[in-house]
Amino acid sequence: MLIDPILLHKYNVPVPRYTSYPTVPCWHDHIDAQQWTTTFQQQFKAQNHSKGISLYLHLPFCESLCTYCGCNKKITTNHSVEGEYLQAIITEWKIYRQLMGEAPVIREMHLGGGTPTFFSPQHLEQLITAITKDAIIHPEHEFSIEGHPNNTTKQHMETLYQLGFRRISFGVQDNDPRVQRIINRIQPFENVQRVTEQARAIGFTAVNFDLIYGLPLQTVPSVQQSILQSLQLRPDRVAFYSYAHVPWTSRGQRLFDENDLPGAALKMELYQTGRQLFMEHGYTDIGMDHFALPGDALHTAWQQGTLHRNFMGYTTQHSGLLVGLGVSAISDLGVAFAQNHKTLHDYYQCLKAHAGNDTEDGSDPAAHDLRHPASENTSLPVVKGYFLTNEDEAFRKYILEVICRGSARFQPEHLPLLQQYTFPELKLLEADRLVEWNSTGIWVTEQGRHFLRNICKAFDLHLLRKQISAEDTLFSKAI
Repeated sequence: MLIDPILLHKYNVPVPRYTSYPTVPCWHDHIDAQQWTTTFQQQFKAQNHSKGISLYLHLPFCESLCTYCGCNKKITTNHSVEGEYLQAIITEWKIYRQLMGEAPVIREMHLGGGTPTFFSPQHLEQLITAITKDAIIHPEHEFSIEGHPNNTTKQHMETLYQLGFRRISFGVQDNDPRVQRIINRIQPFENVQRVTEQARAIGFTAVNFDLIYGLPLQTVPSVQQSILQSLQLRPDRVAFYSYAHVPWTSRGQRLFDENDLPGAALKMELYQTGRQLFMEHGYTDIGMDHFALPGDALHTAWQQGTLHRNFMGYTTQHSGLLVGLGVSAISDLGVAFAQNHKTLHDYYQCLKAHAGNDTEDGSDPAAHDLRHPASENTSLPVVKGYFLTNEDEAFRKYILEVICRGSARFQPEHLPLLQQYTFPELKLLEADRLVEWNSTGIWVTEQGRHFLRNICKAFDLHLLRKQISAEDTLFSKAI
């Protein structure tokens, strides 16, 4: 089923991706570190044994700059940086461990970047071993990693498999050599095929691909070819992302000639083309750019109404809290968010006292016992964040229910706010047959599932109160 192009144009406006609520622009530039520490201890105690915890490890290094990328990364070919960064993450984890008071139940772990496979297999093993030391691994855990097809080796994957990793995502982006050259990501399809086949032979149960539409020089035939070529390898899950052109925050994107970018109409055609191809090849449109084969865990969770969404995107795991480790990493306690320092210098400086104690003997940083006492001067490297109000928690739940389950039940005590802010938005969405609703709840229609970001906006009280215009550059466009 093709989506009405009139609706695509109408709803192609800047809106958040809602990996958090309130969204990052609403957060405070400074966070009370002591309040964060106290809140973490309270939430950990309440959630650890009932739900377990999730971990996100940000590994920021890349050997070359992909000019489309909006992630926080550090470009270098000097692999001697691995050891210092490894020590810093382990130091940060030790501080959290001291706050826990008991063994954490690790339910989910994701290694993102940057390029996690920039790190050697030996260093990745040291890192994961240090993180899981004296921890409890949940029997239904999911460990996953992002890999670059050019530098992910068989040894990388064998090492990760032995450490419990079963899902790997490869950044394919686009297979057209012309597009690859302009985005500075030269990546022969043979490399994608090699790592995919190796991962499955080793025993990985899920191989995912990331593809992007809206890149410079893309055409409908070129995107068709990239997708069909990728689908020959039958990835279990595909994230078909819209390229977000935000040169005011991502300097690498200033290298593009904007005349090479697809116009709005062509970009929407690229999305329609990709979506149709995925559907024709047996993939289900989960929503928010994600497609999955029947049998994939994400598809099963979607069917059963157990999907969850956090800073890692859609997930099948709904742990009580997410701890982000590494430069710029974000943590989510359910009732509070915090982001680490965004520069390596500031991140290292915050952890320097403890790191100094750990490395003074010159031995391998990953070999130290996690129970090594911390320096009294050490503090967590959180710098920015937000503590949710009761109102925030309530409307965050509505947004998660819409994104993950396609429906939400309204609580009577929220009706005054819903009537003032949300119901006028729902009336407009209903007129376009994107939702059905009444005073008791909302139900997303089949057509509405393609506009989840726009529907979530109806519950974004921060955004609605400010009435940020369509010209505002805080967010990328929905399509």
